[in-house]
Amino acid sequence: MGMTMTQKILAAHAGLSEVKAGQLIECDLDLVMGNDVTTPVAIREFRAAGIKHVFDKDKVVIVPDHFTPNKDIQSATHCKMVRDFVKEQGITNYFEVGRMGIEHCLLPEKGLVTAGDVIIGADSHTCTYGALGAFSTGVGSTDMAAGMASGKAWFKVPSALKFILKGKPAPYVSGKDIILYIIGMIGVDGALYRSMEFAGEGICHLSMDDRFTICNMAIEAGGKNGIFPVDEQTEEYIRAHSAKNFEVFEADEDAPYDMTYEIELGALRPVVSFPHLPENTHFVDEIDRIPIDQVVIGSCTNGRIRDLRIAAKFFEGRKVADGVRVIILPGTQDIYLQAVKEGLAETFVKAGAVFSTPTCGPCLGGHMGILAAGERAVSTTNRNFVGRMGHVDSEVYLASPAVAAASAIAGYIADPADVMDEEV
Repeated sequence: MGMTMTQKILAAHAGLSEVKAGQLIECDLDLVMGNDVTTPVAIREFRAAGIKHVFDKDKVVIVPDHFTPNKDIQSATHCKMVRDFVKEQGITNYFEVGRMGIEHCLLPEKGLVTAGDVIIGADSHTCTYGALGAFSTGVGSTDMAAGMASGKAWFKVPSALKFILKGKPAPYVSGKDIILYIIGMIGVDGALYRSMEFAGEGICHLSMDDRFTICNMAIEAGGKNGIFPVDEQTEEYIRAHSAKNFEVFEADEDAPYDMTYEIELGALRPVVSFPHLPENTHFVDEIDRIPIDQVVIGSCTNGRIRDLRIAAKFFEGRKVADGVRVIILPGTQDIYLQAVKEGLAETFVKAGAVFSTPTCGPCLGGHMGILAAGERAVSTTNRNFVGRMGHVDSEVYLASPAVAAASAIAGYIADPADVMDEEV
């Protein structure tokens, strides 16, 4: 019996010729990552274990992005603890305010993650890097501490689901719509502790940003990881951002899959996930007018330059609807600068939106856009649980940048095609 792409990567990092689903293995790690929320806990565990030094100062990455720039004394205290640890350990890949970005946008941009890597991160959306053909998964802070100390981690080898993507997406259909559709189809536990492996000729029509978005939300289906095959577009991206050597792994033709799904991309329309689970999905053209109070465009899911370009097309020459607040957060400083150079930032501000520093902020109800009771937001983030972005009586609707921007203009959840058909 053959192996899946994920299983081949794990076998190579465990020094084994083959692995099987359910097998317990110990793997060498290429990268261990934490943020300003999870790293302080990991530091305490690291010290409690009596460890003096991280296993490799170049393979530990820490990005303060959730509550930074610091929103209060407690977050400032957490970040100071992280800064002191970074200085003590000589960690090279620490990204301070001014250099930082949202971690899952930043690491690929900086070339720190490449094809064939095994990466753990103390953040559930670490699965983003599967877009580059890596095995990456979220872990708890204790596992982060163990990884920082030893450079190793234990895994139970996951079984896999295969998603064969066919055809070409229609206009206004992006990676966000594809993954929301999949989650709606299989449910939030449909891929529980499984690898979500993507295949098919339709992949060639997906940008790297689309693929990052799809892998980012694998965890919302319960997945252990999401992963795409490495094609010319992937290799071009890696070589443009990284000087690291990388290894390409391919699934065997007889690799075992628990289930195989075929998805006709051309048949999809923009998707919206209603409160309070990502699986509660609806096509936007089937939704009655639902008025909104706030729109958030950004996050580790949709804060990349292509996302901002898509959003800007809707704001060009238009104004944000009365009574709607729009917050736009680029994923990194480089994306911020690119948006300024291309005139996107000016477009956003003239339309009546806020264009601000990279931060996870509102996604987790941290800062920069908290919802009050009874308020409703359309967001390009990844979770819409009860109280996720603020008060437990608020509502979050997940959508793509196109749907979010169109809704900001309309004042209600809107079909992008309808808004673009209107005269400016």
